[in-house]
Amino acid sequence: MRGFVPSSAAVRIFRLIKIVRVGLAHGLDQLILEHEPSGRLMALARRILFWRDLSAPRAVRLRQALEALGPIFVKFGQMLSTRRDLLPADIADELARLQDRVPPFSSAEAVALLERNFGQPLDAVFASFERMPVASASVAQVHFAVLPDGREVAVKILRPGIAPVIEHDLALLDAGAMLLEKLWSDGRRLKPREVVAEFDKYLHDELDLMREAANCSQLRRNFSGTDAAARLLKVPEVYWDWCSESVMVMERMKGTPISRIDTLREKGVDIPALARAGVEIFFTQVFRDGFFHADMHPGNIQVATEGDDRGKYIALDFGIVGTLNETDKRYLAQNFLAFFRRDYKRVAEAHVESGWAPPDTRIDEFEAAIRAVCEPIFDRPLKDISFGRVLLRLFQTSRRFNVEVQPQLVLLQKTLLNIEGLGRQLDPDLDLWDTAKPFLERWMSEQVGWRGLIKHLRQEAPQWASLLPALPRLTHQALANPFPPQLAAEITALRRAQEAQNRWLAVIAALLALAGALLFLR
Repeated sequence: MRGFVPSSAAVRIFRLIKIVRVGLAHGLDQLILEHEPSGRLMALARRILFWRDLSAPRAVRLRQALEALGPIFVKFGQMLSTRRDLLPADIADELARLQDRVPPFSSAEAVALLERNFGQPLDAVFASFERMPVASASVAQVHFAVLPDGREVAVKILRPGIAPVIEHDLALLDAGAMLLEKLWSDGRRLKPREVVAEFDKYLHDELDLMREAANCSQLRRNFSGTDAAARLLKVPEVYWDWCSESVMVMERMKGTPISRIDTLREKGVDIPALARAGVEIFFTQVFRDGFFHADMHPGNIQVATEGDDRGKYIALDFGIVGTLNETDKRYLAQNFLAFFRRDYKRVAEAHVESGWAPPDTRIDEFEAAIRAVCEPIFDRPLKDISFGRVLLRLFQTSRRFNVEVQPQLVLLQKTLLNIEGLGRQLDPDLDLWDTAKPFLERWMSEQVGWRGLIKHLRQEAPQWASLLPALPRLTHQALANPFPPQLAAEITALRRAQEAQNRWLAVIAALLALAGALLFLR
């Protein structure tokens, strides 16, 4: 007799029951009921659910509930912690403490998945394969192996059966967000369905390891070569012949986790220089490339401690990357530079020019509000600055002036907070402003100054080379037929319609004149 396989609807109902049970046990209903004006529903819930222990702060209870619901909800909480424009400070701070700790799946499952993926026994693919994983997360886990030609590799394997679980949880999150939007007075302002859609996108990107491999390859290419940036960051090489949507094989990187600062010192790494290099890597990715690693927590960063690479950062896990277009980069650079120069009026003007703030914004009032947030943090070392608190006050100011939080900047904010945490660990006396300002000034000079002009001329030269020989012919065609064929046909049709209308008007005018003459003769 075949075993009972629950339907998708049944699985979803059971999952919903668990979510409701965990939510009620941790008092999450109070997060919504506390906004009910009369307070009657809150009192009723306390009488019915009298057995609950709600002595812990609400933010702690929310974090514990997400941890109890499993890895997808933990990831959702991690993403929510970056949206300080939407969340109260206590909840954002507590959610930032969520850790993606998930037990590994069995070695037998890992081997079976690899053999199914490669279509041959594992011994025919790898010279050796370590059954015990070296890292395990909600979406995938990593094993070390050796290719037949002797190259040491890291093999990332997608967790079996994770896709249906994710789809069910995302559907439930979306349904919950819709209810929140309709039942909570602040629901519409917080845009919960947009937040869930944003999470959906990031999570599905992580489920496709070919996309992650492409991200890794692009970042490696950006930091290859002989320039100064290439000497700061190592990125593993991707071995495409062994990659698929569920398996990624890349160069094995050997380094020390960046959180082990004492070990790094013992191995001769210059810690203050490492902190400065981290800032430069961040600004290089954002402003030079518009392509940045957006999950730079300590678990994804190591430091090389041997040979010529000593002191280089090693980047790992490329499931989440951020991108910026040229307009975003230009306005961000203007904002950062104006900020470093304490030119708050320029910061306010750049927000309006970029469309982030409404065109009718009072520049003088916006400038004063930004000054009140930013001025207290200048001339202070990193240990005395909390970017989280500064960002919170900036978001409060943004709400006051109806500044829209740009979706493409959410990942940038998350990465900036990661950089703050790393910098605070490595060198609390680091002067972030002095470290970043020269880089931004050099970048702006390359973009806007004469260097920028030469760079853009070089970029456009191939197109001009093909266009210039055809210019006389194109000029003759334009003079002979000043309108494109479609536009010319539309103009001809309009002209004919106008001529027909004029003829009818002439006939009507003639008839009216004739009628007038007949009346006069009578």
